[in-house]
Amino acid sequence: MSDESLSQNQVENLLKAMETANLDEDGGDATNAEKADQADIDSLMADDQAADGDSPGPPQLKPRSASDKPYSPGVPAGARISAYDFKRPERVGKDQMRAMQSLHESIARNFGASISGLLRTMLEVKLLSVDQLTYSEFVFSLDNPSCFNIIKPEPLDGHWVLDIAPSLAYAIIDRMLGGEPVPGEAIRRPLTEIETRLMCRVVDLFLEQITPAWENIVELKPAIEATESNPQLAQIVPPNEVAILIGFEVLLGKNRGMMNLCIPFNTIEKYNAKLSRNGWVGYGKSNPTVNTRRKIVDSIDTAPVDVVVTLARSRVKTSDLLDLAVGDVIATEQAADHPLELAIQDIPKFHASAGAFKGKKAVQIQDTIEVKHSPVDPDELDEESDEIVSPKSAASQAKPGANAGTDTDVEEAIANAEKLLNQAKKA
Repeated sequence: MSDESLSQNQVENLLKAMETANLDEDGGDATNAEKADQADIDSLMADDQAADGDSPGPPQLKPRSASDKPYSPGVPAGARISAYDFKRPERVGKDQMRAMQSLHESIARNFGASISGLLRTMLEVKLLSVDQLTYSEFVFSLDNPSCFNIIKPEPLDGHWVLDIAPSLAYAIIDRMLGGEPVPGEAIRRPLTEIETRLMCRVVDLFLEQITPAWENIVELKPAIEATESNPQLAQIVPPNEVAILIGFEVLLGKNRGMMNLCIPFNTIEKYNAKLSRNGWVGYGKSNPTVNTRRKIVDSIDTAPVDVVVTLARSRVKTSDLLDLAVGDVIATEQAADHPLELAIQDIPKFHASAGAFKGKKAVQIQDTIEVKHSPVDPDELDEESDEIVSPKSAASQAKPGANAGTDTDVEEAIANAEKLLNQAKKA
């Protein structure tokens, strides 16, 4: 073997070989341990001697079989072992990550609609990824210069970061100033003061969507605290601090860019329990309270609904429909004093009477319509129940020999129609 000192890898391999022999769970005698130790050391020495003397390389250990003893005591053979990186501790659970993804999916949709109205063009925003990493990894993955915005999310402690890729930032600025952004060479310069003020409008629009999305967890009032061009100059948390990175992909025409929202975990750690349970999604299994009822009532009170008043329903023949002219009267079986039907969202709800109020047509509610579980099929109505009567031919429609009851019905129908027309003209 060479007289040179062992390399770091050789030392580590020797220590592992010695540890394998010493950690014998079955309590074997010392002689067998020494033999195993000596055999591993001889194998390492042979590999070292076989290597080139001028460029010694690290010795290679033989692959461990299922029968070999584990490196750590108490670990059963064949157990699944996963590597753990102490520089990237997994502090955020799976439930919290799923909650963050669902929260920011709604932010992406609402922000896409808002910024499309601001830029007056179609713009698509998609939630691309939700990951956890260290703050230093996030900073060194960004472009320099960049549109790096430091956010103060009151009442939380600490700061958040919203970074907008330079290619996307310049495309948005070009569109805000009336241009048509075309993908081209990347602009490698910091934003000017005017460009920074324009981008602040976009950032404020994004922050407006954060407040309603987080309202079930905490009432946030985020605001821009500073804007930097060099991300490495803004150290809002220690480099090894765990952060949640939410990546949004923005498509503006043929331009494509990323918006990254970085949330240090220490700023939201106290709300970890709220992110874990089902309450963050906006609905829970608890009983409704006075506040929740009031919110629902306030939302429903401002919802517009359609109100339709039906004068009468009738079915006519196609030939009669084609013969209609100005001045003709359509008579139905519904009496003149019969109440009208008032429907809300196409559902009949009230009986009403027609009239006028302050110079406008109006109806007065009389009673409530009871729900009918078996509605009448309109196809079953008698096609001959309604008549179309023209003032000029009303007298000629009465045939010789017809009974007096038929003439009376026609006259009553005409009188009712004329009465309705007069009421409509007065209204």
